[in-house]
Amino acid sequence: MIEAFDALWEQARPAFRQERTWQRARTLALSALVGLGRRTITGLLTTCAQQGRDWSASYRLFEQERFDADALFTPARRAVGARLAEGLPLVVSMDDTLVRKRGRRVHGTGWKRDPLGLAFRPNFVWGQRFLQISAALPESTALCRARGVPIDLVHSPSPRKPRKRSSESDWDAYHQLQQSMKLSSVSVARLRHLRAAMDADPEHAGRSLIAAVDGSFTNREVFRSLPERTTLIGRIRKDARLFLPPSQPCTPRRGRRSYYGAALPTPEEIRLDESTQWIPVQAWAAGQLHLFSVKTLPAVRWAGTGGKDARLVIIRPLAYRPRKGAHLLYRSPAYLLCTDPHLSLEQLLQAYLWRWEIEVNFRDEKTLLGVGEAQVRTRASVENVPSLLVAAYAFMLLAGTREKSLDLPTIPLPKWRRVMPGDRTTTNRLIGYLRAQLWGKGMGANMSHFVNTHQADTKPTLFADSLPQAVCYAFR
Repeated sequence: MIEAFDALWEQARPAFRQERTWQRARTLALSALVGLGRRTITGLLTTCAQQGRDWSASYRLFEQERFDADALFTPARRAVGARLAEGLPLVVSMDDTLVRKRGRRVHGTGWKRDPLGLAFRPNFVWGQRFLQISAALPESTALCRARGVPIDLVHSPSPRKPRKRSSESDWDAYHQLQQSMKLSSVSVARLRHLRAAMDADPEHAGRSLIAAVDGSFTNREVFRSLPERTTLIGRIRKDARLFLPPSQPCTPRRGRRSYYGAALPTPEEIRLDESTQWIPVQAWAAGQLHLFSVKTLPAVRWAGTGGKDARLVIIRPLAYRPRKGAHLLYRSPAYLLCTDPHLSLEQLLQAYLWRWEIEVNFRDEKTLLGVGEAQVRTRASVENVPSLLVAAYAFMLLAGTREKSLDLPTIPLPKWRRVMPGDRTTTNRLIGYLRAQLWGKGMGANMSHFVNTHQADTKPTLFADSLPQAVCYAFR
């Protein structure tokens, strides 16, 4: 696994200005993956046993922008594209995440709406906002699960509001910054950057791009500013106003051509309409294949799409039981709008269901890798430290899932987990494999396999002989 990680890190060499900064960044990236404490800069230095050396060079690595964050994700994007079968599109998920902070002088911080707050009582927290794009890496060409691999991360703060007595020029500059720095504008810019990067690669220039987003990106600016050969799948409101395409008049008429035809019922009314038949569509979700029931209209017009047709897809709520013998409950229905009316229902539904992987990425980055824990304040450091950690996380996912027959250390399950819930290798297990390879020789232990060291003695004993196992099982 270390060899596969180093192969990806070797491809990231052009992102760094100097050889020594490239090597220092590799040491810090591995420390972020296998560390046992907080992922501050000093915490990373302590993990790699550099607490007795000068720490200023590590801070200058981020503060003086000695690497290109966009080029750092290039090996991850190319690796995902190389594993896709020929003709398959690159499916990505795009979403923003909130990183909580405490310092009032940290660049890009502000009061943000808490996504974990109660629905009937909005809450605000002090933090930073990042926009991430994760590519779906499927296990095969058939209907299957996929793993989200981050391929882009950008800091997207809001502009600082001027004082009340500021001049009109300051307020005009503020309003212009609001338009360029809002989340919709940043998301369109990142999609265009991704499309341009794919077109620059001869191997992936002809591959189409499918982006799955949530309702916050389903708006006029995103839908009308998409690059070429890019399809967007997003959620819309259940009471959205939809129209038929306009009928073409036989004779020319004066005035502006109409974008919309006759009004259609709302998505909720279409779902409740019994005259519209449900279509069975199979897709992978929640660890197994499910048979979904959907309703679709192949060509509709919406205020956000303008003069282009879009496809409406309504997903019927799935029934589930929270426990055995409980009452049957139903999930909420989903209303999707796709900019490509000719995209098949199976591909459309599966691409959107893979969007959940970016939520898994956010959870791993915050809880396991400590993204946002670094105590930095300047603009460059605030943007570069998370980029390095997330890029290292992407390289670890690609190195650990390179192939199913990858020779990884066999770490047995704990006693309370007799059966593995699935054959998917979790991020915690990948971190355990990485620790076993990095720290095995240093501990003087054979960590390629574990033996049963349990004794029948009921008295507690010291854990000195089990230190390698305790290290590899940390955070499991």
